[in-house]
Amino acid sequence: MTDEQLSRTTRRGLLAGSGAVAGAAALGASPAAAHHGAAHHGEGGPELASETWPPGPGRRVFPQHADSELRSILRQIDPDRIEATIRKLVSFGTRHTMSTQTDPNRGIGAAKDWIKSQLDSYAAASGGRMTVDVQSFVVPAGSVRIDRDTTINNVIATLHGDVDINRTYVVSGHYDSRVTDVMNFTADAPGADDDASGVAVSMELARVMATHHPRATIMFAAVAGEEQNLYGSHHMADVLKAAGADVEGMFTNDIVGSSTADDGTRDRHSVRLFAQGPPPTEDAARHALRLTLGGENDSPARDLARFVAEVAGRTITGMDIRMIYRLDRYLRGGDHTWFLNNGFPAARFTEPAENFAHQHQDVRVENGVQYGDLPEFCDFDYIAGVARVNAASLWSLAKAPGMPVNALIDASVLTNDTVLLWSPPANVAGLAGYEVVWRPTINPYWTHVIDVGNVTKATIDLSKDNVVFGVRSVSTDGYRSPAVFPFRA
Repeated sequence: MTDEQLSRTTRRGLLAGSGAVAGAAALGASPAAAHHGAAHHGEGGPELASETWPPGPGRRVFPQHADSELRSILRQIDPDRIEATIRKLVSFGTRHTMSTQTDPNRGIGAAKDWIKSQLDSYAAASGGRMTVDVQSFVVPAGSVRIDRDTTINNVIATLHGDVDINRTYVVSGHYDSRVTDVMNFTADAPGADDDASGVAVSMELARVMATHHPRATIMFAAVAGEEQNLYGSHHMADVLKAAGADVEGMFTNDIVGSSTADDGTRDRHSVRLFAQGPPPTEDAARHALRLTLGGENDSPARDLARFVAEVAGRTITGMDIRMIYRLDRYLRGGDHTWFLNNGFPAARFTEPAENFAHQHQDVRVENGVQYGDLPEFCDFDYIAGVARVNAASLWSLAKAPGMPVNALIDASVLTNDTVLLWSPPANVAGLAGYEVVWRPTINPYWTHVIDVGNVTKATIDLSKDNVVFGVRSVSTDGYRSPAVFPFRA
């Protein structure tokens, strides 16, 4: 095999090649069980019995069952509507943050007005439960990548929760675009994949969910200023923080439009989910304690990503969640960053393999190669799959109770049992009780679950030395919150 063939084979196998994982998931196995099966077939490293040791109490974790309402939501996601949204956004020529805001047909102002009109039409079907707002602020000349005073507009549709209004979940894409020169605000910048695709996901979910009744609030956002310096998402996160919103999850969809890599290989069923480790808001003492306890892989962002894998995987959405232990792609960033910096759990969805000829490029043909972020390079069925992942995740979050708070392990006495304590979420309407989950420390996903009832203390016959524990809330209709990592009491 030549070096070129080896390189190509390796790249193809990176995401799509884990057939044992996908196959096990299709048969209803948990993400952890699927991973274990792959390892024992030589695809995941040495034959380590990560799932059989240590033995312990509880039943195996399996993907959450999709009820009839969630199945209805998923069926309504329409790739043709997603395509129409992307092509309409591209039709504005450029959506550069500093492009015209007064031309009715070209520039970011026209795009903003169209997005709002569409969201208004979706809200009209909600019976007053969905509201649409334009969040505006000015970035002064001389700021990073801004050479004139520039108004930034975030367009946000909010589906207000029926029960737990302050608990909030956010899904977002950015509607600004760029070409090779990030300061060029006049050239055509179609931005089909980056990031009309993410805006189309947010807008399609607003359309589909407008007539439904979540317990908690869901915000569907199209933000601007991302390419210049994450301005729109920074402002939105700051506003939510100042308002005291209980944001328990945020997803940015950025570059979710293509299933084809730069070498022509396709993976129509994988979406990467980037999840940061220790939160940037933890102080030094808390960070040191987390490392001592072995909780560096159990940040709120990573437990949110585990939740997505459990409720939105192949059996429910047709998609495989590829969780990646990193803030974002190597040395890069996105709109979830400022939500994390405000202490909110957040993660980023991105297609499996970016093609950089179709990203941040002047539209041109060079040596027979078409450059530019054009809609012809998008896979609209793939984007619909990403939208289903977001829908299953957001709906499961917003129908579940809030996460337990102040989860702790009582380590005051040396014992091989583990004593866990926690407090209820702020709103307990619809709360049935709690579950304790655990996994071997080397496993990425929860493997076992124990129903402990409607209590705030549980003693588990399993040593805290050998596993990682979490505590999650359960609703009366079976929806579960993400798990919370317990610190030392």
